[in-house]
Amino acid sequence: MIGQEKVFETLSALGIEYQYIEHPEAPTIEIARQYWKNLDSTHCKNLFFRNHKGNKHYLVIVHCDFNLDIHALEKVLGEGKLSFASPERMMKYLGLKPGSVSPFGLVNDENHEVFVFFDENLLKAERLSFHPNDNRASLSIALDDFKRYMDWTGNRYEWRSLI
Repeated sequence: MIGQEKVFETLSALGIEYQYIEHPEAPTIEIARQYWKNLDSTHCKNLFFRNHKGNKHYLVIVHCDFNLDIHALEKVLGEGKLSFASPERMMKYLGLKPGSVSPFGLVNDENHEVFVFFDENLLKAERLSFHPNDNRASLSIALDDFKRYMDWTGNRYEWRSLI
């Protein structure tokens, strides 16, 4: 597993500035919410899925206040039946443990196997925040810089209406 160091190295190499705060372990939105008070950003919920055959993996990113209906998501994405990926798959494809899922885990996806879907409402945000591969911290990044990071990853991604 590659943690925060690889994220910071990557952002630095791309010339991307970010705001970073450390906090106690926050594996859920409900817990993390109490530590975001001084982080001016749109906070994201990150969910890792696999298809029913287990041969495709998806990272789905929405506003933290959005409750996701998996069956509705299946219809919107048109990717077939989805289920949450196991901790073993999460480690294999993103190098992350449950509770730390983040698009920054894509630094560990050397074969670009994870497809990412973003809710297009996030495009209205000035800044987005995620765990930097460790749920004991949060990182805020400007939307345009985040798009540059996503292009750098080499992973395929789409902005879609998921709400």
